[in-house]
Amino acid sequence: MDAEVEPEEGAPTAAELDPDTRARRDAALRHVRKFGDPVLRAAALPVDRFDAALEEEIERMGELMHDALGVGLAATQLGVLHRVLVYRAYTDDPLTALVNPVIEWRSDELEVAEEGCLSLPGVHVEVERPARLRARARDMRGEEIVVEVEGLEARIIQHEGDHLDGILILDRISREQRKQAMRAMREAVTAASAA
Repeated sequence: MDAEVEPEEGAPTAAELDPDTRARRDAALRHVRKFGDPVLRAAALPVDRFDAALEEEIERMGELMHDALGVGLAATQLGVLHRVLVYRAYTDDPLTALVNPVIEWRSDELEVAEEGCLSLPGVHVEVERPARLRARARDMRGEEIVVEVEGLEARIIQHEGDHLDGILILDRISREQRKQAMRAMREAVTAASAA
């Protein structure tokens, strides 16, 4: 998920980044699969080996997410069909990795908030999601964990969990909103290639 969604107060916009941060972000974004790549529509497979390779994968995902200024990243966005997602909702939070996550409960209370996506350049759309959830997963060592979260963390887990099922935020909005989002994405890609 794009960090431009609910940015922390005082956080710089992408246009205000210093040259080094912008270069790191651009390099990280080159690793993220973009809209149109078939892997983004594929369902990820459960992880059954908890080994050094998985730890390295999660560490790499965390680094790329950080450098891309994202708050969440699913393995499928890097072309890896593993049911793995990482997130850090706020700068001071530790990186959280959820392996084989399953949402066990969602609140009836819904919230609408703007979401962006590292795989959909220039797209920011209002998405309605449950405000709270409980998810069961494994950590990188295979230990079972349960997270109960609300607000931005709940939104990130749902957004990244959607990626693991081949679902994009474009699938969660109206046809008219989707047309506008596609127009915004085309404009963002054109502007980036002209820069």
